[in-house]
Amino acid sequence: MMIMTTWQGIVTVLMAVLGTVITRFLPFLLFPESKQPPRVIEYLGKVLPYAMTGLLVVYSLKGVQPLSGSHGIPEAIAIAVIVLLHLWKRNMLLSIAGGTIVYMLLVQLVFAA
Repeated sequence: MMIMTTWQGIVTVLMAVLGTVITRFLPFLLFPESKQPPRVIEYLGKVLPYAMTGLLVVYSLKGVQPLSGSHGIPEAIAIAVIVLLHLWKRNMLLSIAGGTIVYMLLVQLVFAA
């Protein structure tokens, strides 16, 4: 087992703080409110949330085997809950949390092997 020295721990924490500060404040320095951001940045701001959501869906469903086990039924029910919650409340966090809770309950209690 390798243990960090005190100096290595301090440097590690300082680097983490520096990285966090840079990623939090750099956008405000590069794109102040008084200036119009470049068109490419505005474009990325519009398309990246949808790309991230698509990536999350693909990643979440990559291991589903429709021809074995529960045949993807818990996943389908959770997706339906996410869609219905989002259509009802239009709150992304509520939709994701609700779908996750329903999925975990189904997998742990209903479709437990």
